[in-house]
Amino acid sequence: MTYKVAALYQFVPLPDYRELKDPLYRICLDLGIRGTLLLAQEGINGTVAGSSEAIDALMSELRDGAVFEGRLDNLELKFSTAAEMPFKRMKVRLKKEIVTLGDPQTDPLRRVGTYVSPADWNRLLEEPGIVLLDTRNDFEVEMGTFAGAVDPRIKRFSEFKDFVKAELDPTRHRKVAMFCTGGIRCEKASSYMLAQGFEEVFHLRGGILKYLEEVPEAESRWNGGCFVFDERVALGHGLVERSGETGPSDE
Repeated sequence: MTYKVAALYQFVPLPDYRELKDPLYRICLDLGIRGTLLLAQEGINGTVAGSSEAIDALMSELRDGAVFEGRLDNLELKFSTAAEMPFKRMKVRLKKEIVTLGDPQTDPLRRVGTYVSPADWNRLLEEPGIVLLDTRNDFEVEMGTFAGAVDPRIKRFSEFKDFVKAELDPTRHRKVAMFCTGGIRCEKASSYMLAQGFEEVFHLRGGILKYLEEVPEAESRWNGGCFVFDERVALGHGLVERSGETGPSDE
């Protein structure tokens, strides 16, 4: 059996997020879906896997079902496949943030950078004076990145704001392009940088996963594999599993 994997997120006000946990968990359990979904007042984030029919049913429930009452009408979605079930169990967790930056002034619901489609990404990188930032953790960057990208060498995303304060200057770095795995970290990162006075901030819509899905390998500027937080470890062009990759050590 081939499993369908859905990576999803949406920043949307969910003041009742605590009450959504149990019904969402039951829906996933009834469909035989496994993975992790995070709920917070600012939205939903996560990756889940199941049969193609089960994932399609969950997406329909998220968008149009009674639990979310039509609020998840702009989900950022990436689909891929796995030869084996990449998750051991189903988890729905409540969080303060669906991706943790730890800056209360940063609000992607109010302001984010300019989205750039995968089809236009290569063209943006050719513009003079562009600063290309990889907003992911160091072990992810080691596995693969875009040519010429700045590695902030962070252990966790919450350290990104410290990197910006120490290494970047809005008076000198006037045009910044950034990317991450699926796009969610860039929503927070671009919102933060705009609040710090950076004038032009761009981010890759749908992240690396959408780029690898849509851009032909012959035209790609991506080198290596894209780390994913499940037992597949890494994906390549066409969102195909890469063999022989290992995740970060626990030592």
